[in-house]
Amino acid sequence: MKILEETLKKIKPLDNKAMEEARIRVDNLIKPKGSMGKLEDIAIQLSGITGQLHPKVDNKSIIIMSADHGVCEEGIASCDQCVTVMQTNNFTKGLTGVGALGKYAEAELVVVDIGIKQDMDNPKVINRKIRKGTSNLKKGPAMSRDEAIKSLEIGIEMAINEINKGKNILGTGEMGIGNTTPSTAILCVIGGYSPEEVTGVGANLPKEKLANKMEVIKTAIEVNKPDPKDAIDVLAKVGGFEIGGMAGVMLAGAANSIPVVVDGFISTAAAIIACTLEPNVKGYLIPSHKSNEKGAKLASELLDFKPMLDMDMRLGEGSGAALAFGIIEATTYMNKEMITFDEAGINPA
Repeated sequence: MKILEETLKKIKPLDNKAMEEARIRVDNLIKPKGSMGKLEDIAIQLSGITGQLHPKVDNKSIIIMSADHGVCEEGIASCDQCVTVMQTNNFTKGLTGVGALGKYAEAELVVVDIGIKQDMDNPKVINRKIRKGTSNLKKGPAMSRDEAIKSLEIGIEMAINEINKGKNILGTGEMGIGNTTPSTAILCVIGGYSPEEVTGVGANLPKEKLANKMEVIKTAIEVNKPDPKDAIDVLAKVGGFEIGGMAGVMLAGAANSIPVVVDGFISTAAAIIACTLEPNVKGYLIPSHKSNEKGAKLASELLDFKPMLDMDMRLGEGSGAALAFGIIEATTYMNKEMITFDEAGINPA
């Protein structure tokens, strides 16, 4: 709890002075004002995050949290949980979606076992297992409050490790068969939505099984009665270890003036937890893409996120974050390499 408390105390609002300085420069770059669209917004946000007019975001890591879910025994997933192990191993080989896109983005993948059901025999997977999967949230809390705090603190520690290595931008990724179910439950509780409004098929769940998934989420909320104003209570009762881990990464980024790129639906659920814990976290988060998962639109709207990409993606893993890294870095080149009207000796009418 001490790590979490100390991290929360360090989170401050964005640097308004730096943002104003960046805004003046961006508005006066040799182009029509506003013509670079979201690139301008991101450039200004980066200055607010870092306190620098010309920040760098060229040293990238995607922290991938892997865990399993007891609720899978309710038939809410299309794949067996052994896939969590297989894909976690494949992350370390660069063979998955995020592996391929991470190579393109020149981003390091940091793979963490925060709660996989099986023991891992891979030295490239960081073992921070809380236990072998969460409990079945339909029948009771997914985890204890202490375990929820531990998941957040593991995420914080993993992020700090990367920041201490010189990383200046982080992305969030995950793996966990069945994890759209706790993510949807989190959105329902904190956003006040019904399962019918936001429950999707996840990793290609057959549509005839969707009604059961909705019922499981509805029952879980009724049984556990999570407090929507208490993010730790929500995480403990209807969340997942990897969701807590990603939320911890976001908290650490905010506490250390490092931008964190949010991937898709599961990562956005983690962002909801992080921003409920400390609303100032939101300014340090950059949403990458509009996930094609059903609940993603409302999850983004809940945080007033405006993702930069619309690619019909819903893979997760951190794939959207990897794809967005290049665009985010491009904004720093725009801000630094373009000249202003004054520098060009032009007086715009």
